[in-house]
Amino acid sequence: MTMSYAIVFSSKTGNTRLLADTLRASLPQNECTYFGAPAPEALEAETLYIGFWTDKGHADDTLTAFLQTLKGKRIFLFGTAGFGGSAPYFEKILAATRQALDGSNTVIGSFMCQGKMPLSVRQRYEGMKKQPIHLPNLDALIENFDNALSHPDAEDLERLKQAVK
Repeated sequence: MTMSYAIVFSSKTGNTRLLADTLRASLPQNECTYFGAPAPEALEAETLYIGFWTDKGHADDTLTAFLQTLKGKRIFLFGTAGFGGSAPYFEKILAATRQALDGSNTVIGSFMCQGKMPLSVRQRYEGMKKQPIHLPNLDALIENFDNALSHPDAEDLERLKQAVK
């Protein structure tokens, strides 16, 4: 029995797009009915692989609005976040994202990894450090920014492939 699927994603910096491309390459090509930004055509698939970038601790607004329209679908959530690398933080984002889903949907799995951020973020932190009174954790934020630069990396992509098997 074949099961149609769609890969729907929102990607601001290309990180989530990289995950979507990896999914597309690792899933049966002939069963993919849609690949791209949130659109009504994606709703024809039985299973939806839905990718987002993290904005203030949950899926971006475009993706959240799309999630709220879904009824009776099998859903695999995937996303990227500039901060963290910790499983509890990622789970918190996924839990917040699942809140947008109607109870008739079934979440069949999820995956998150760190993603690089625009250079403007680091520049903003550096500018904040020059202020006489600044956040005490700015060095940690800059370190996190630097650690995120290589993500999603090959290991992240392999973990994604394993998560959808």
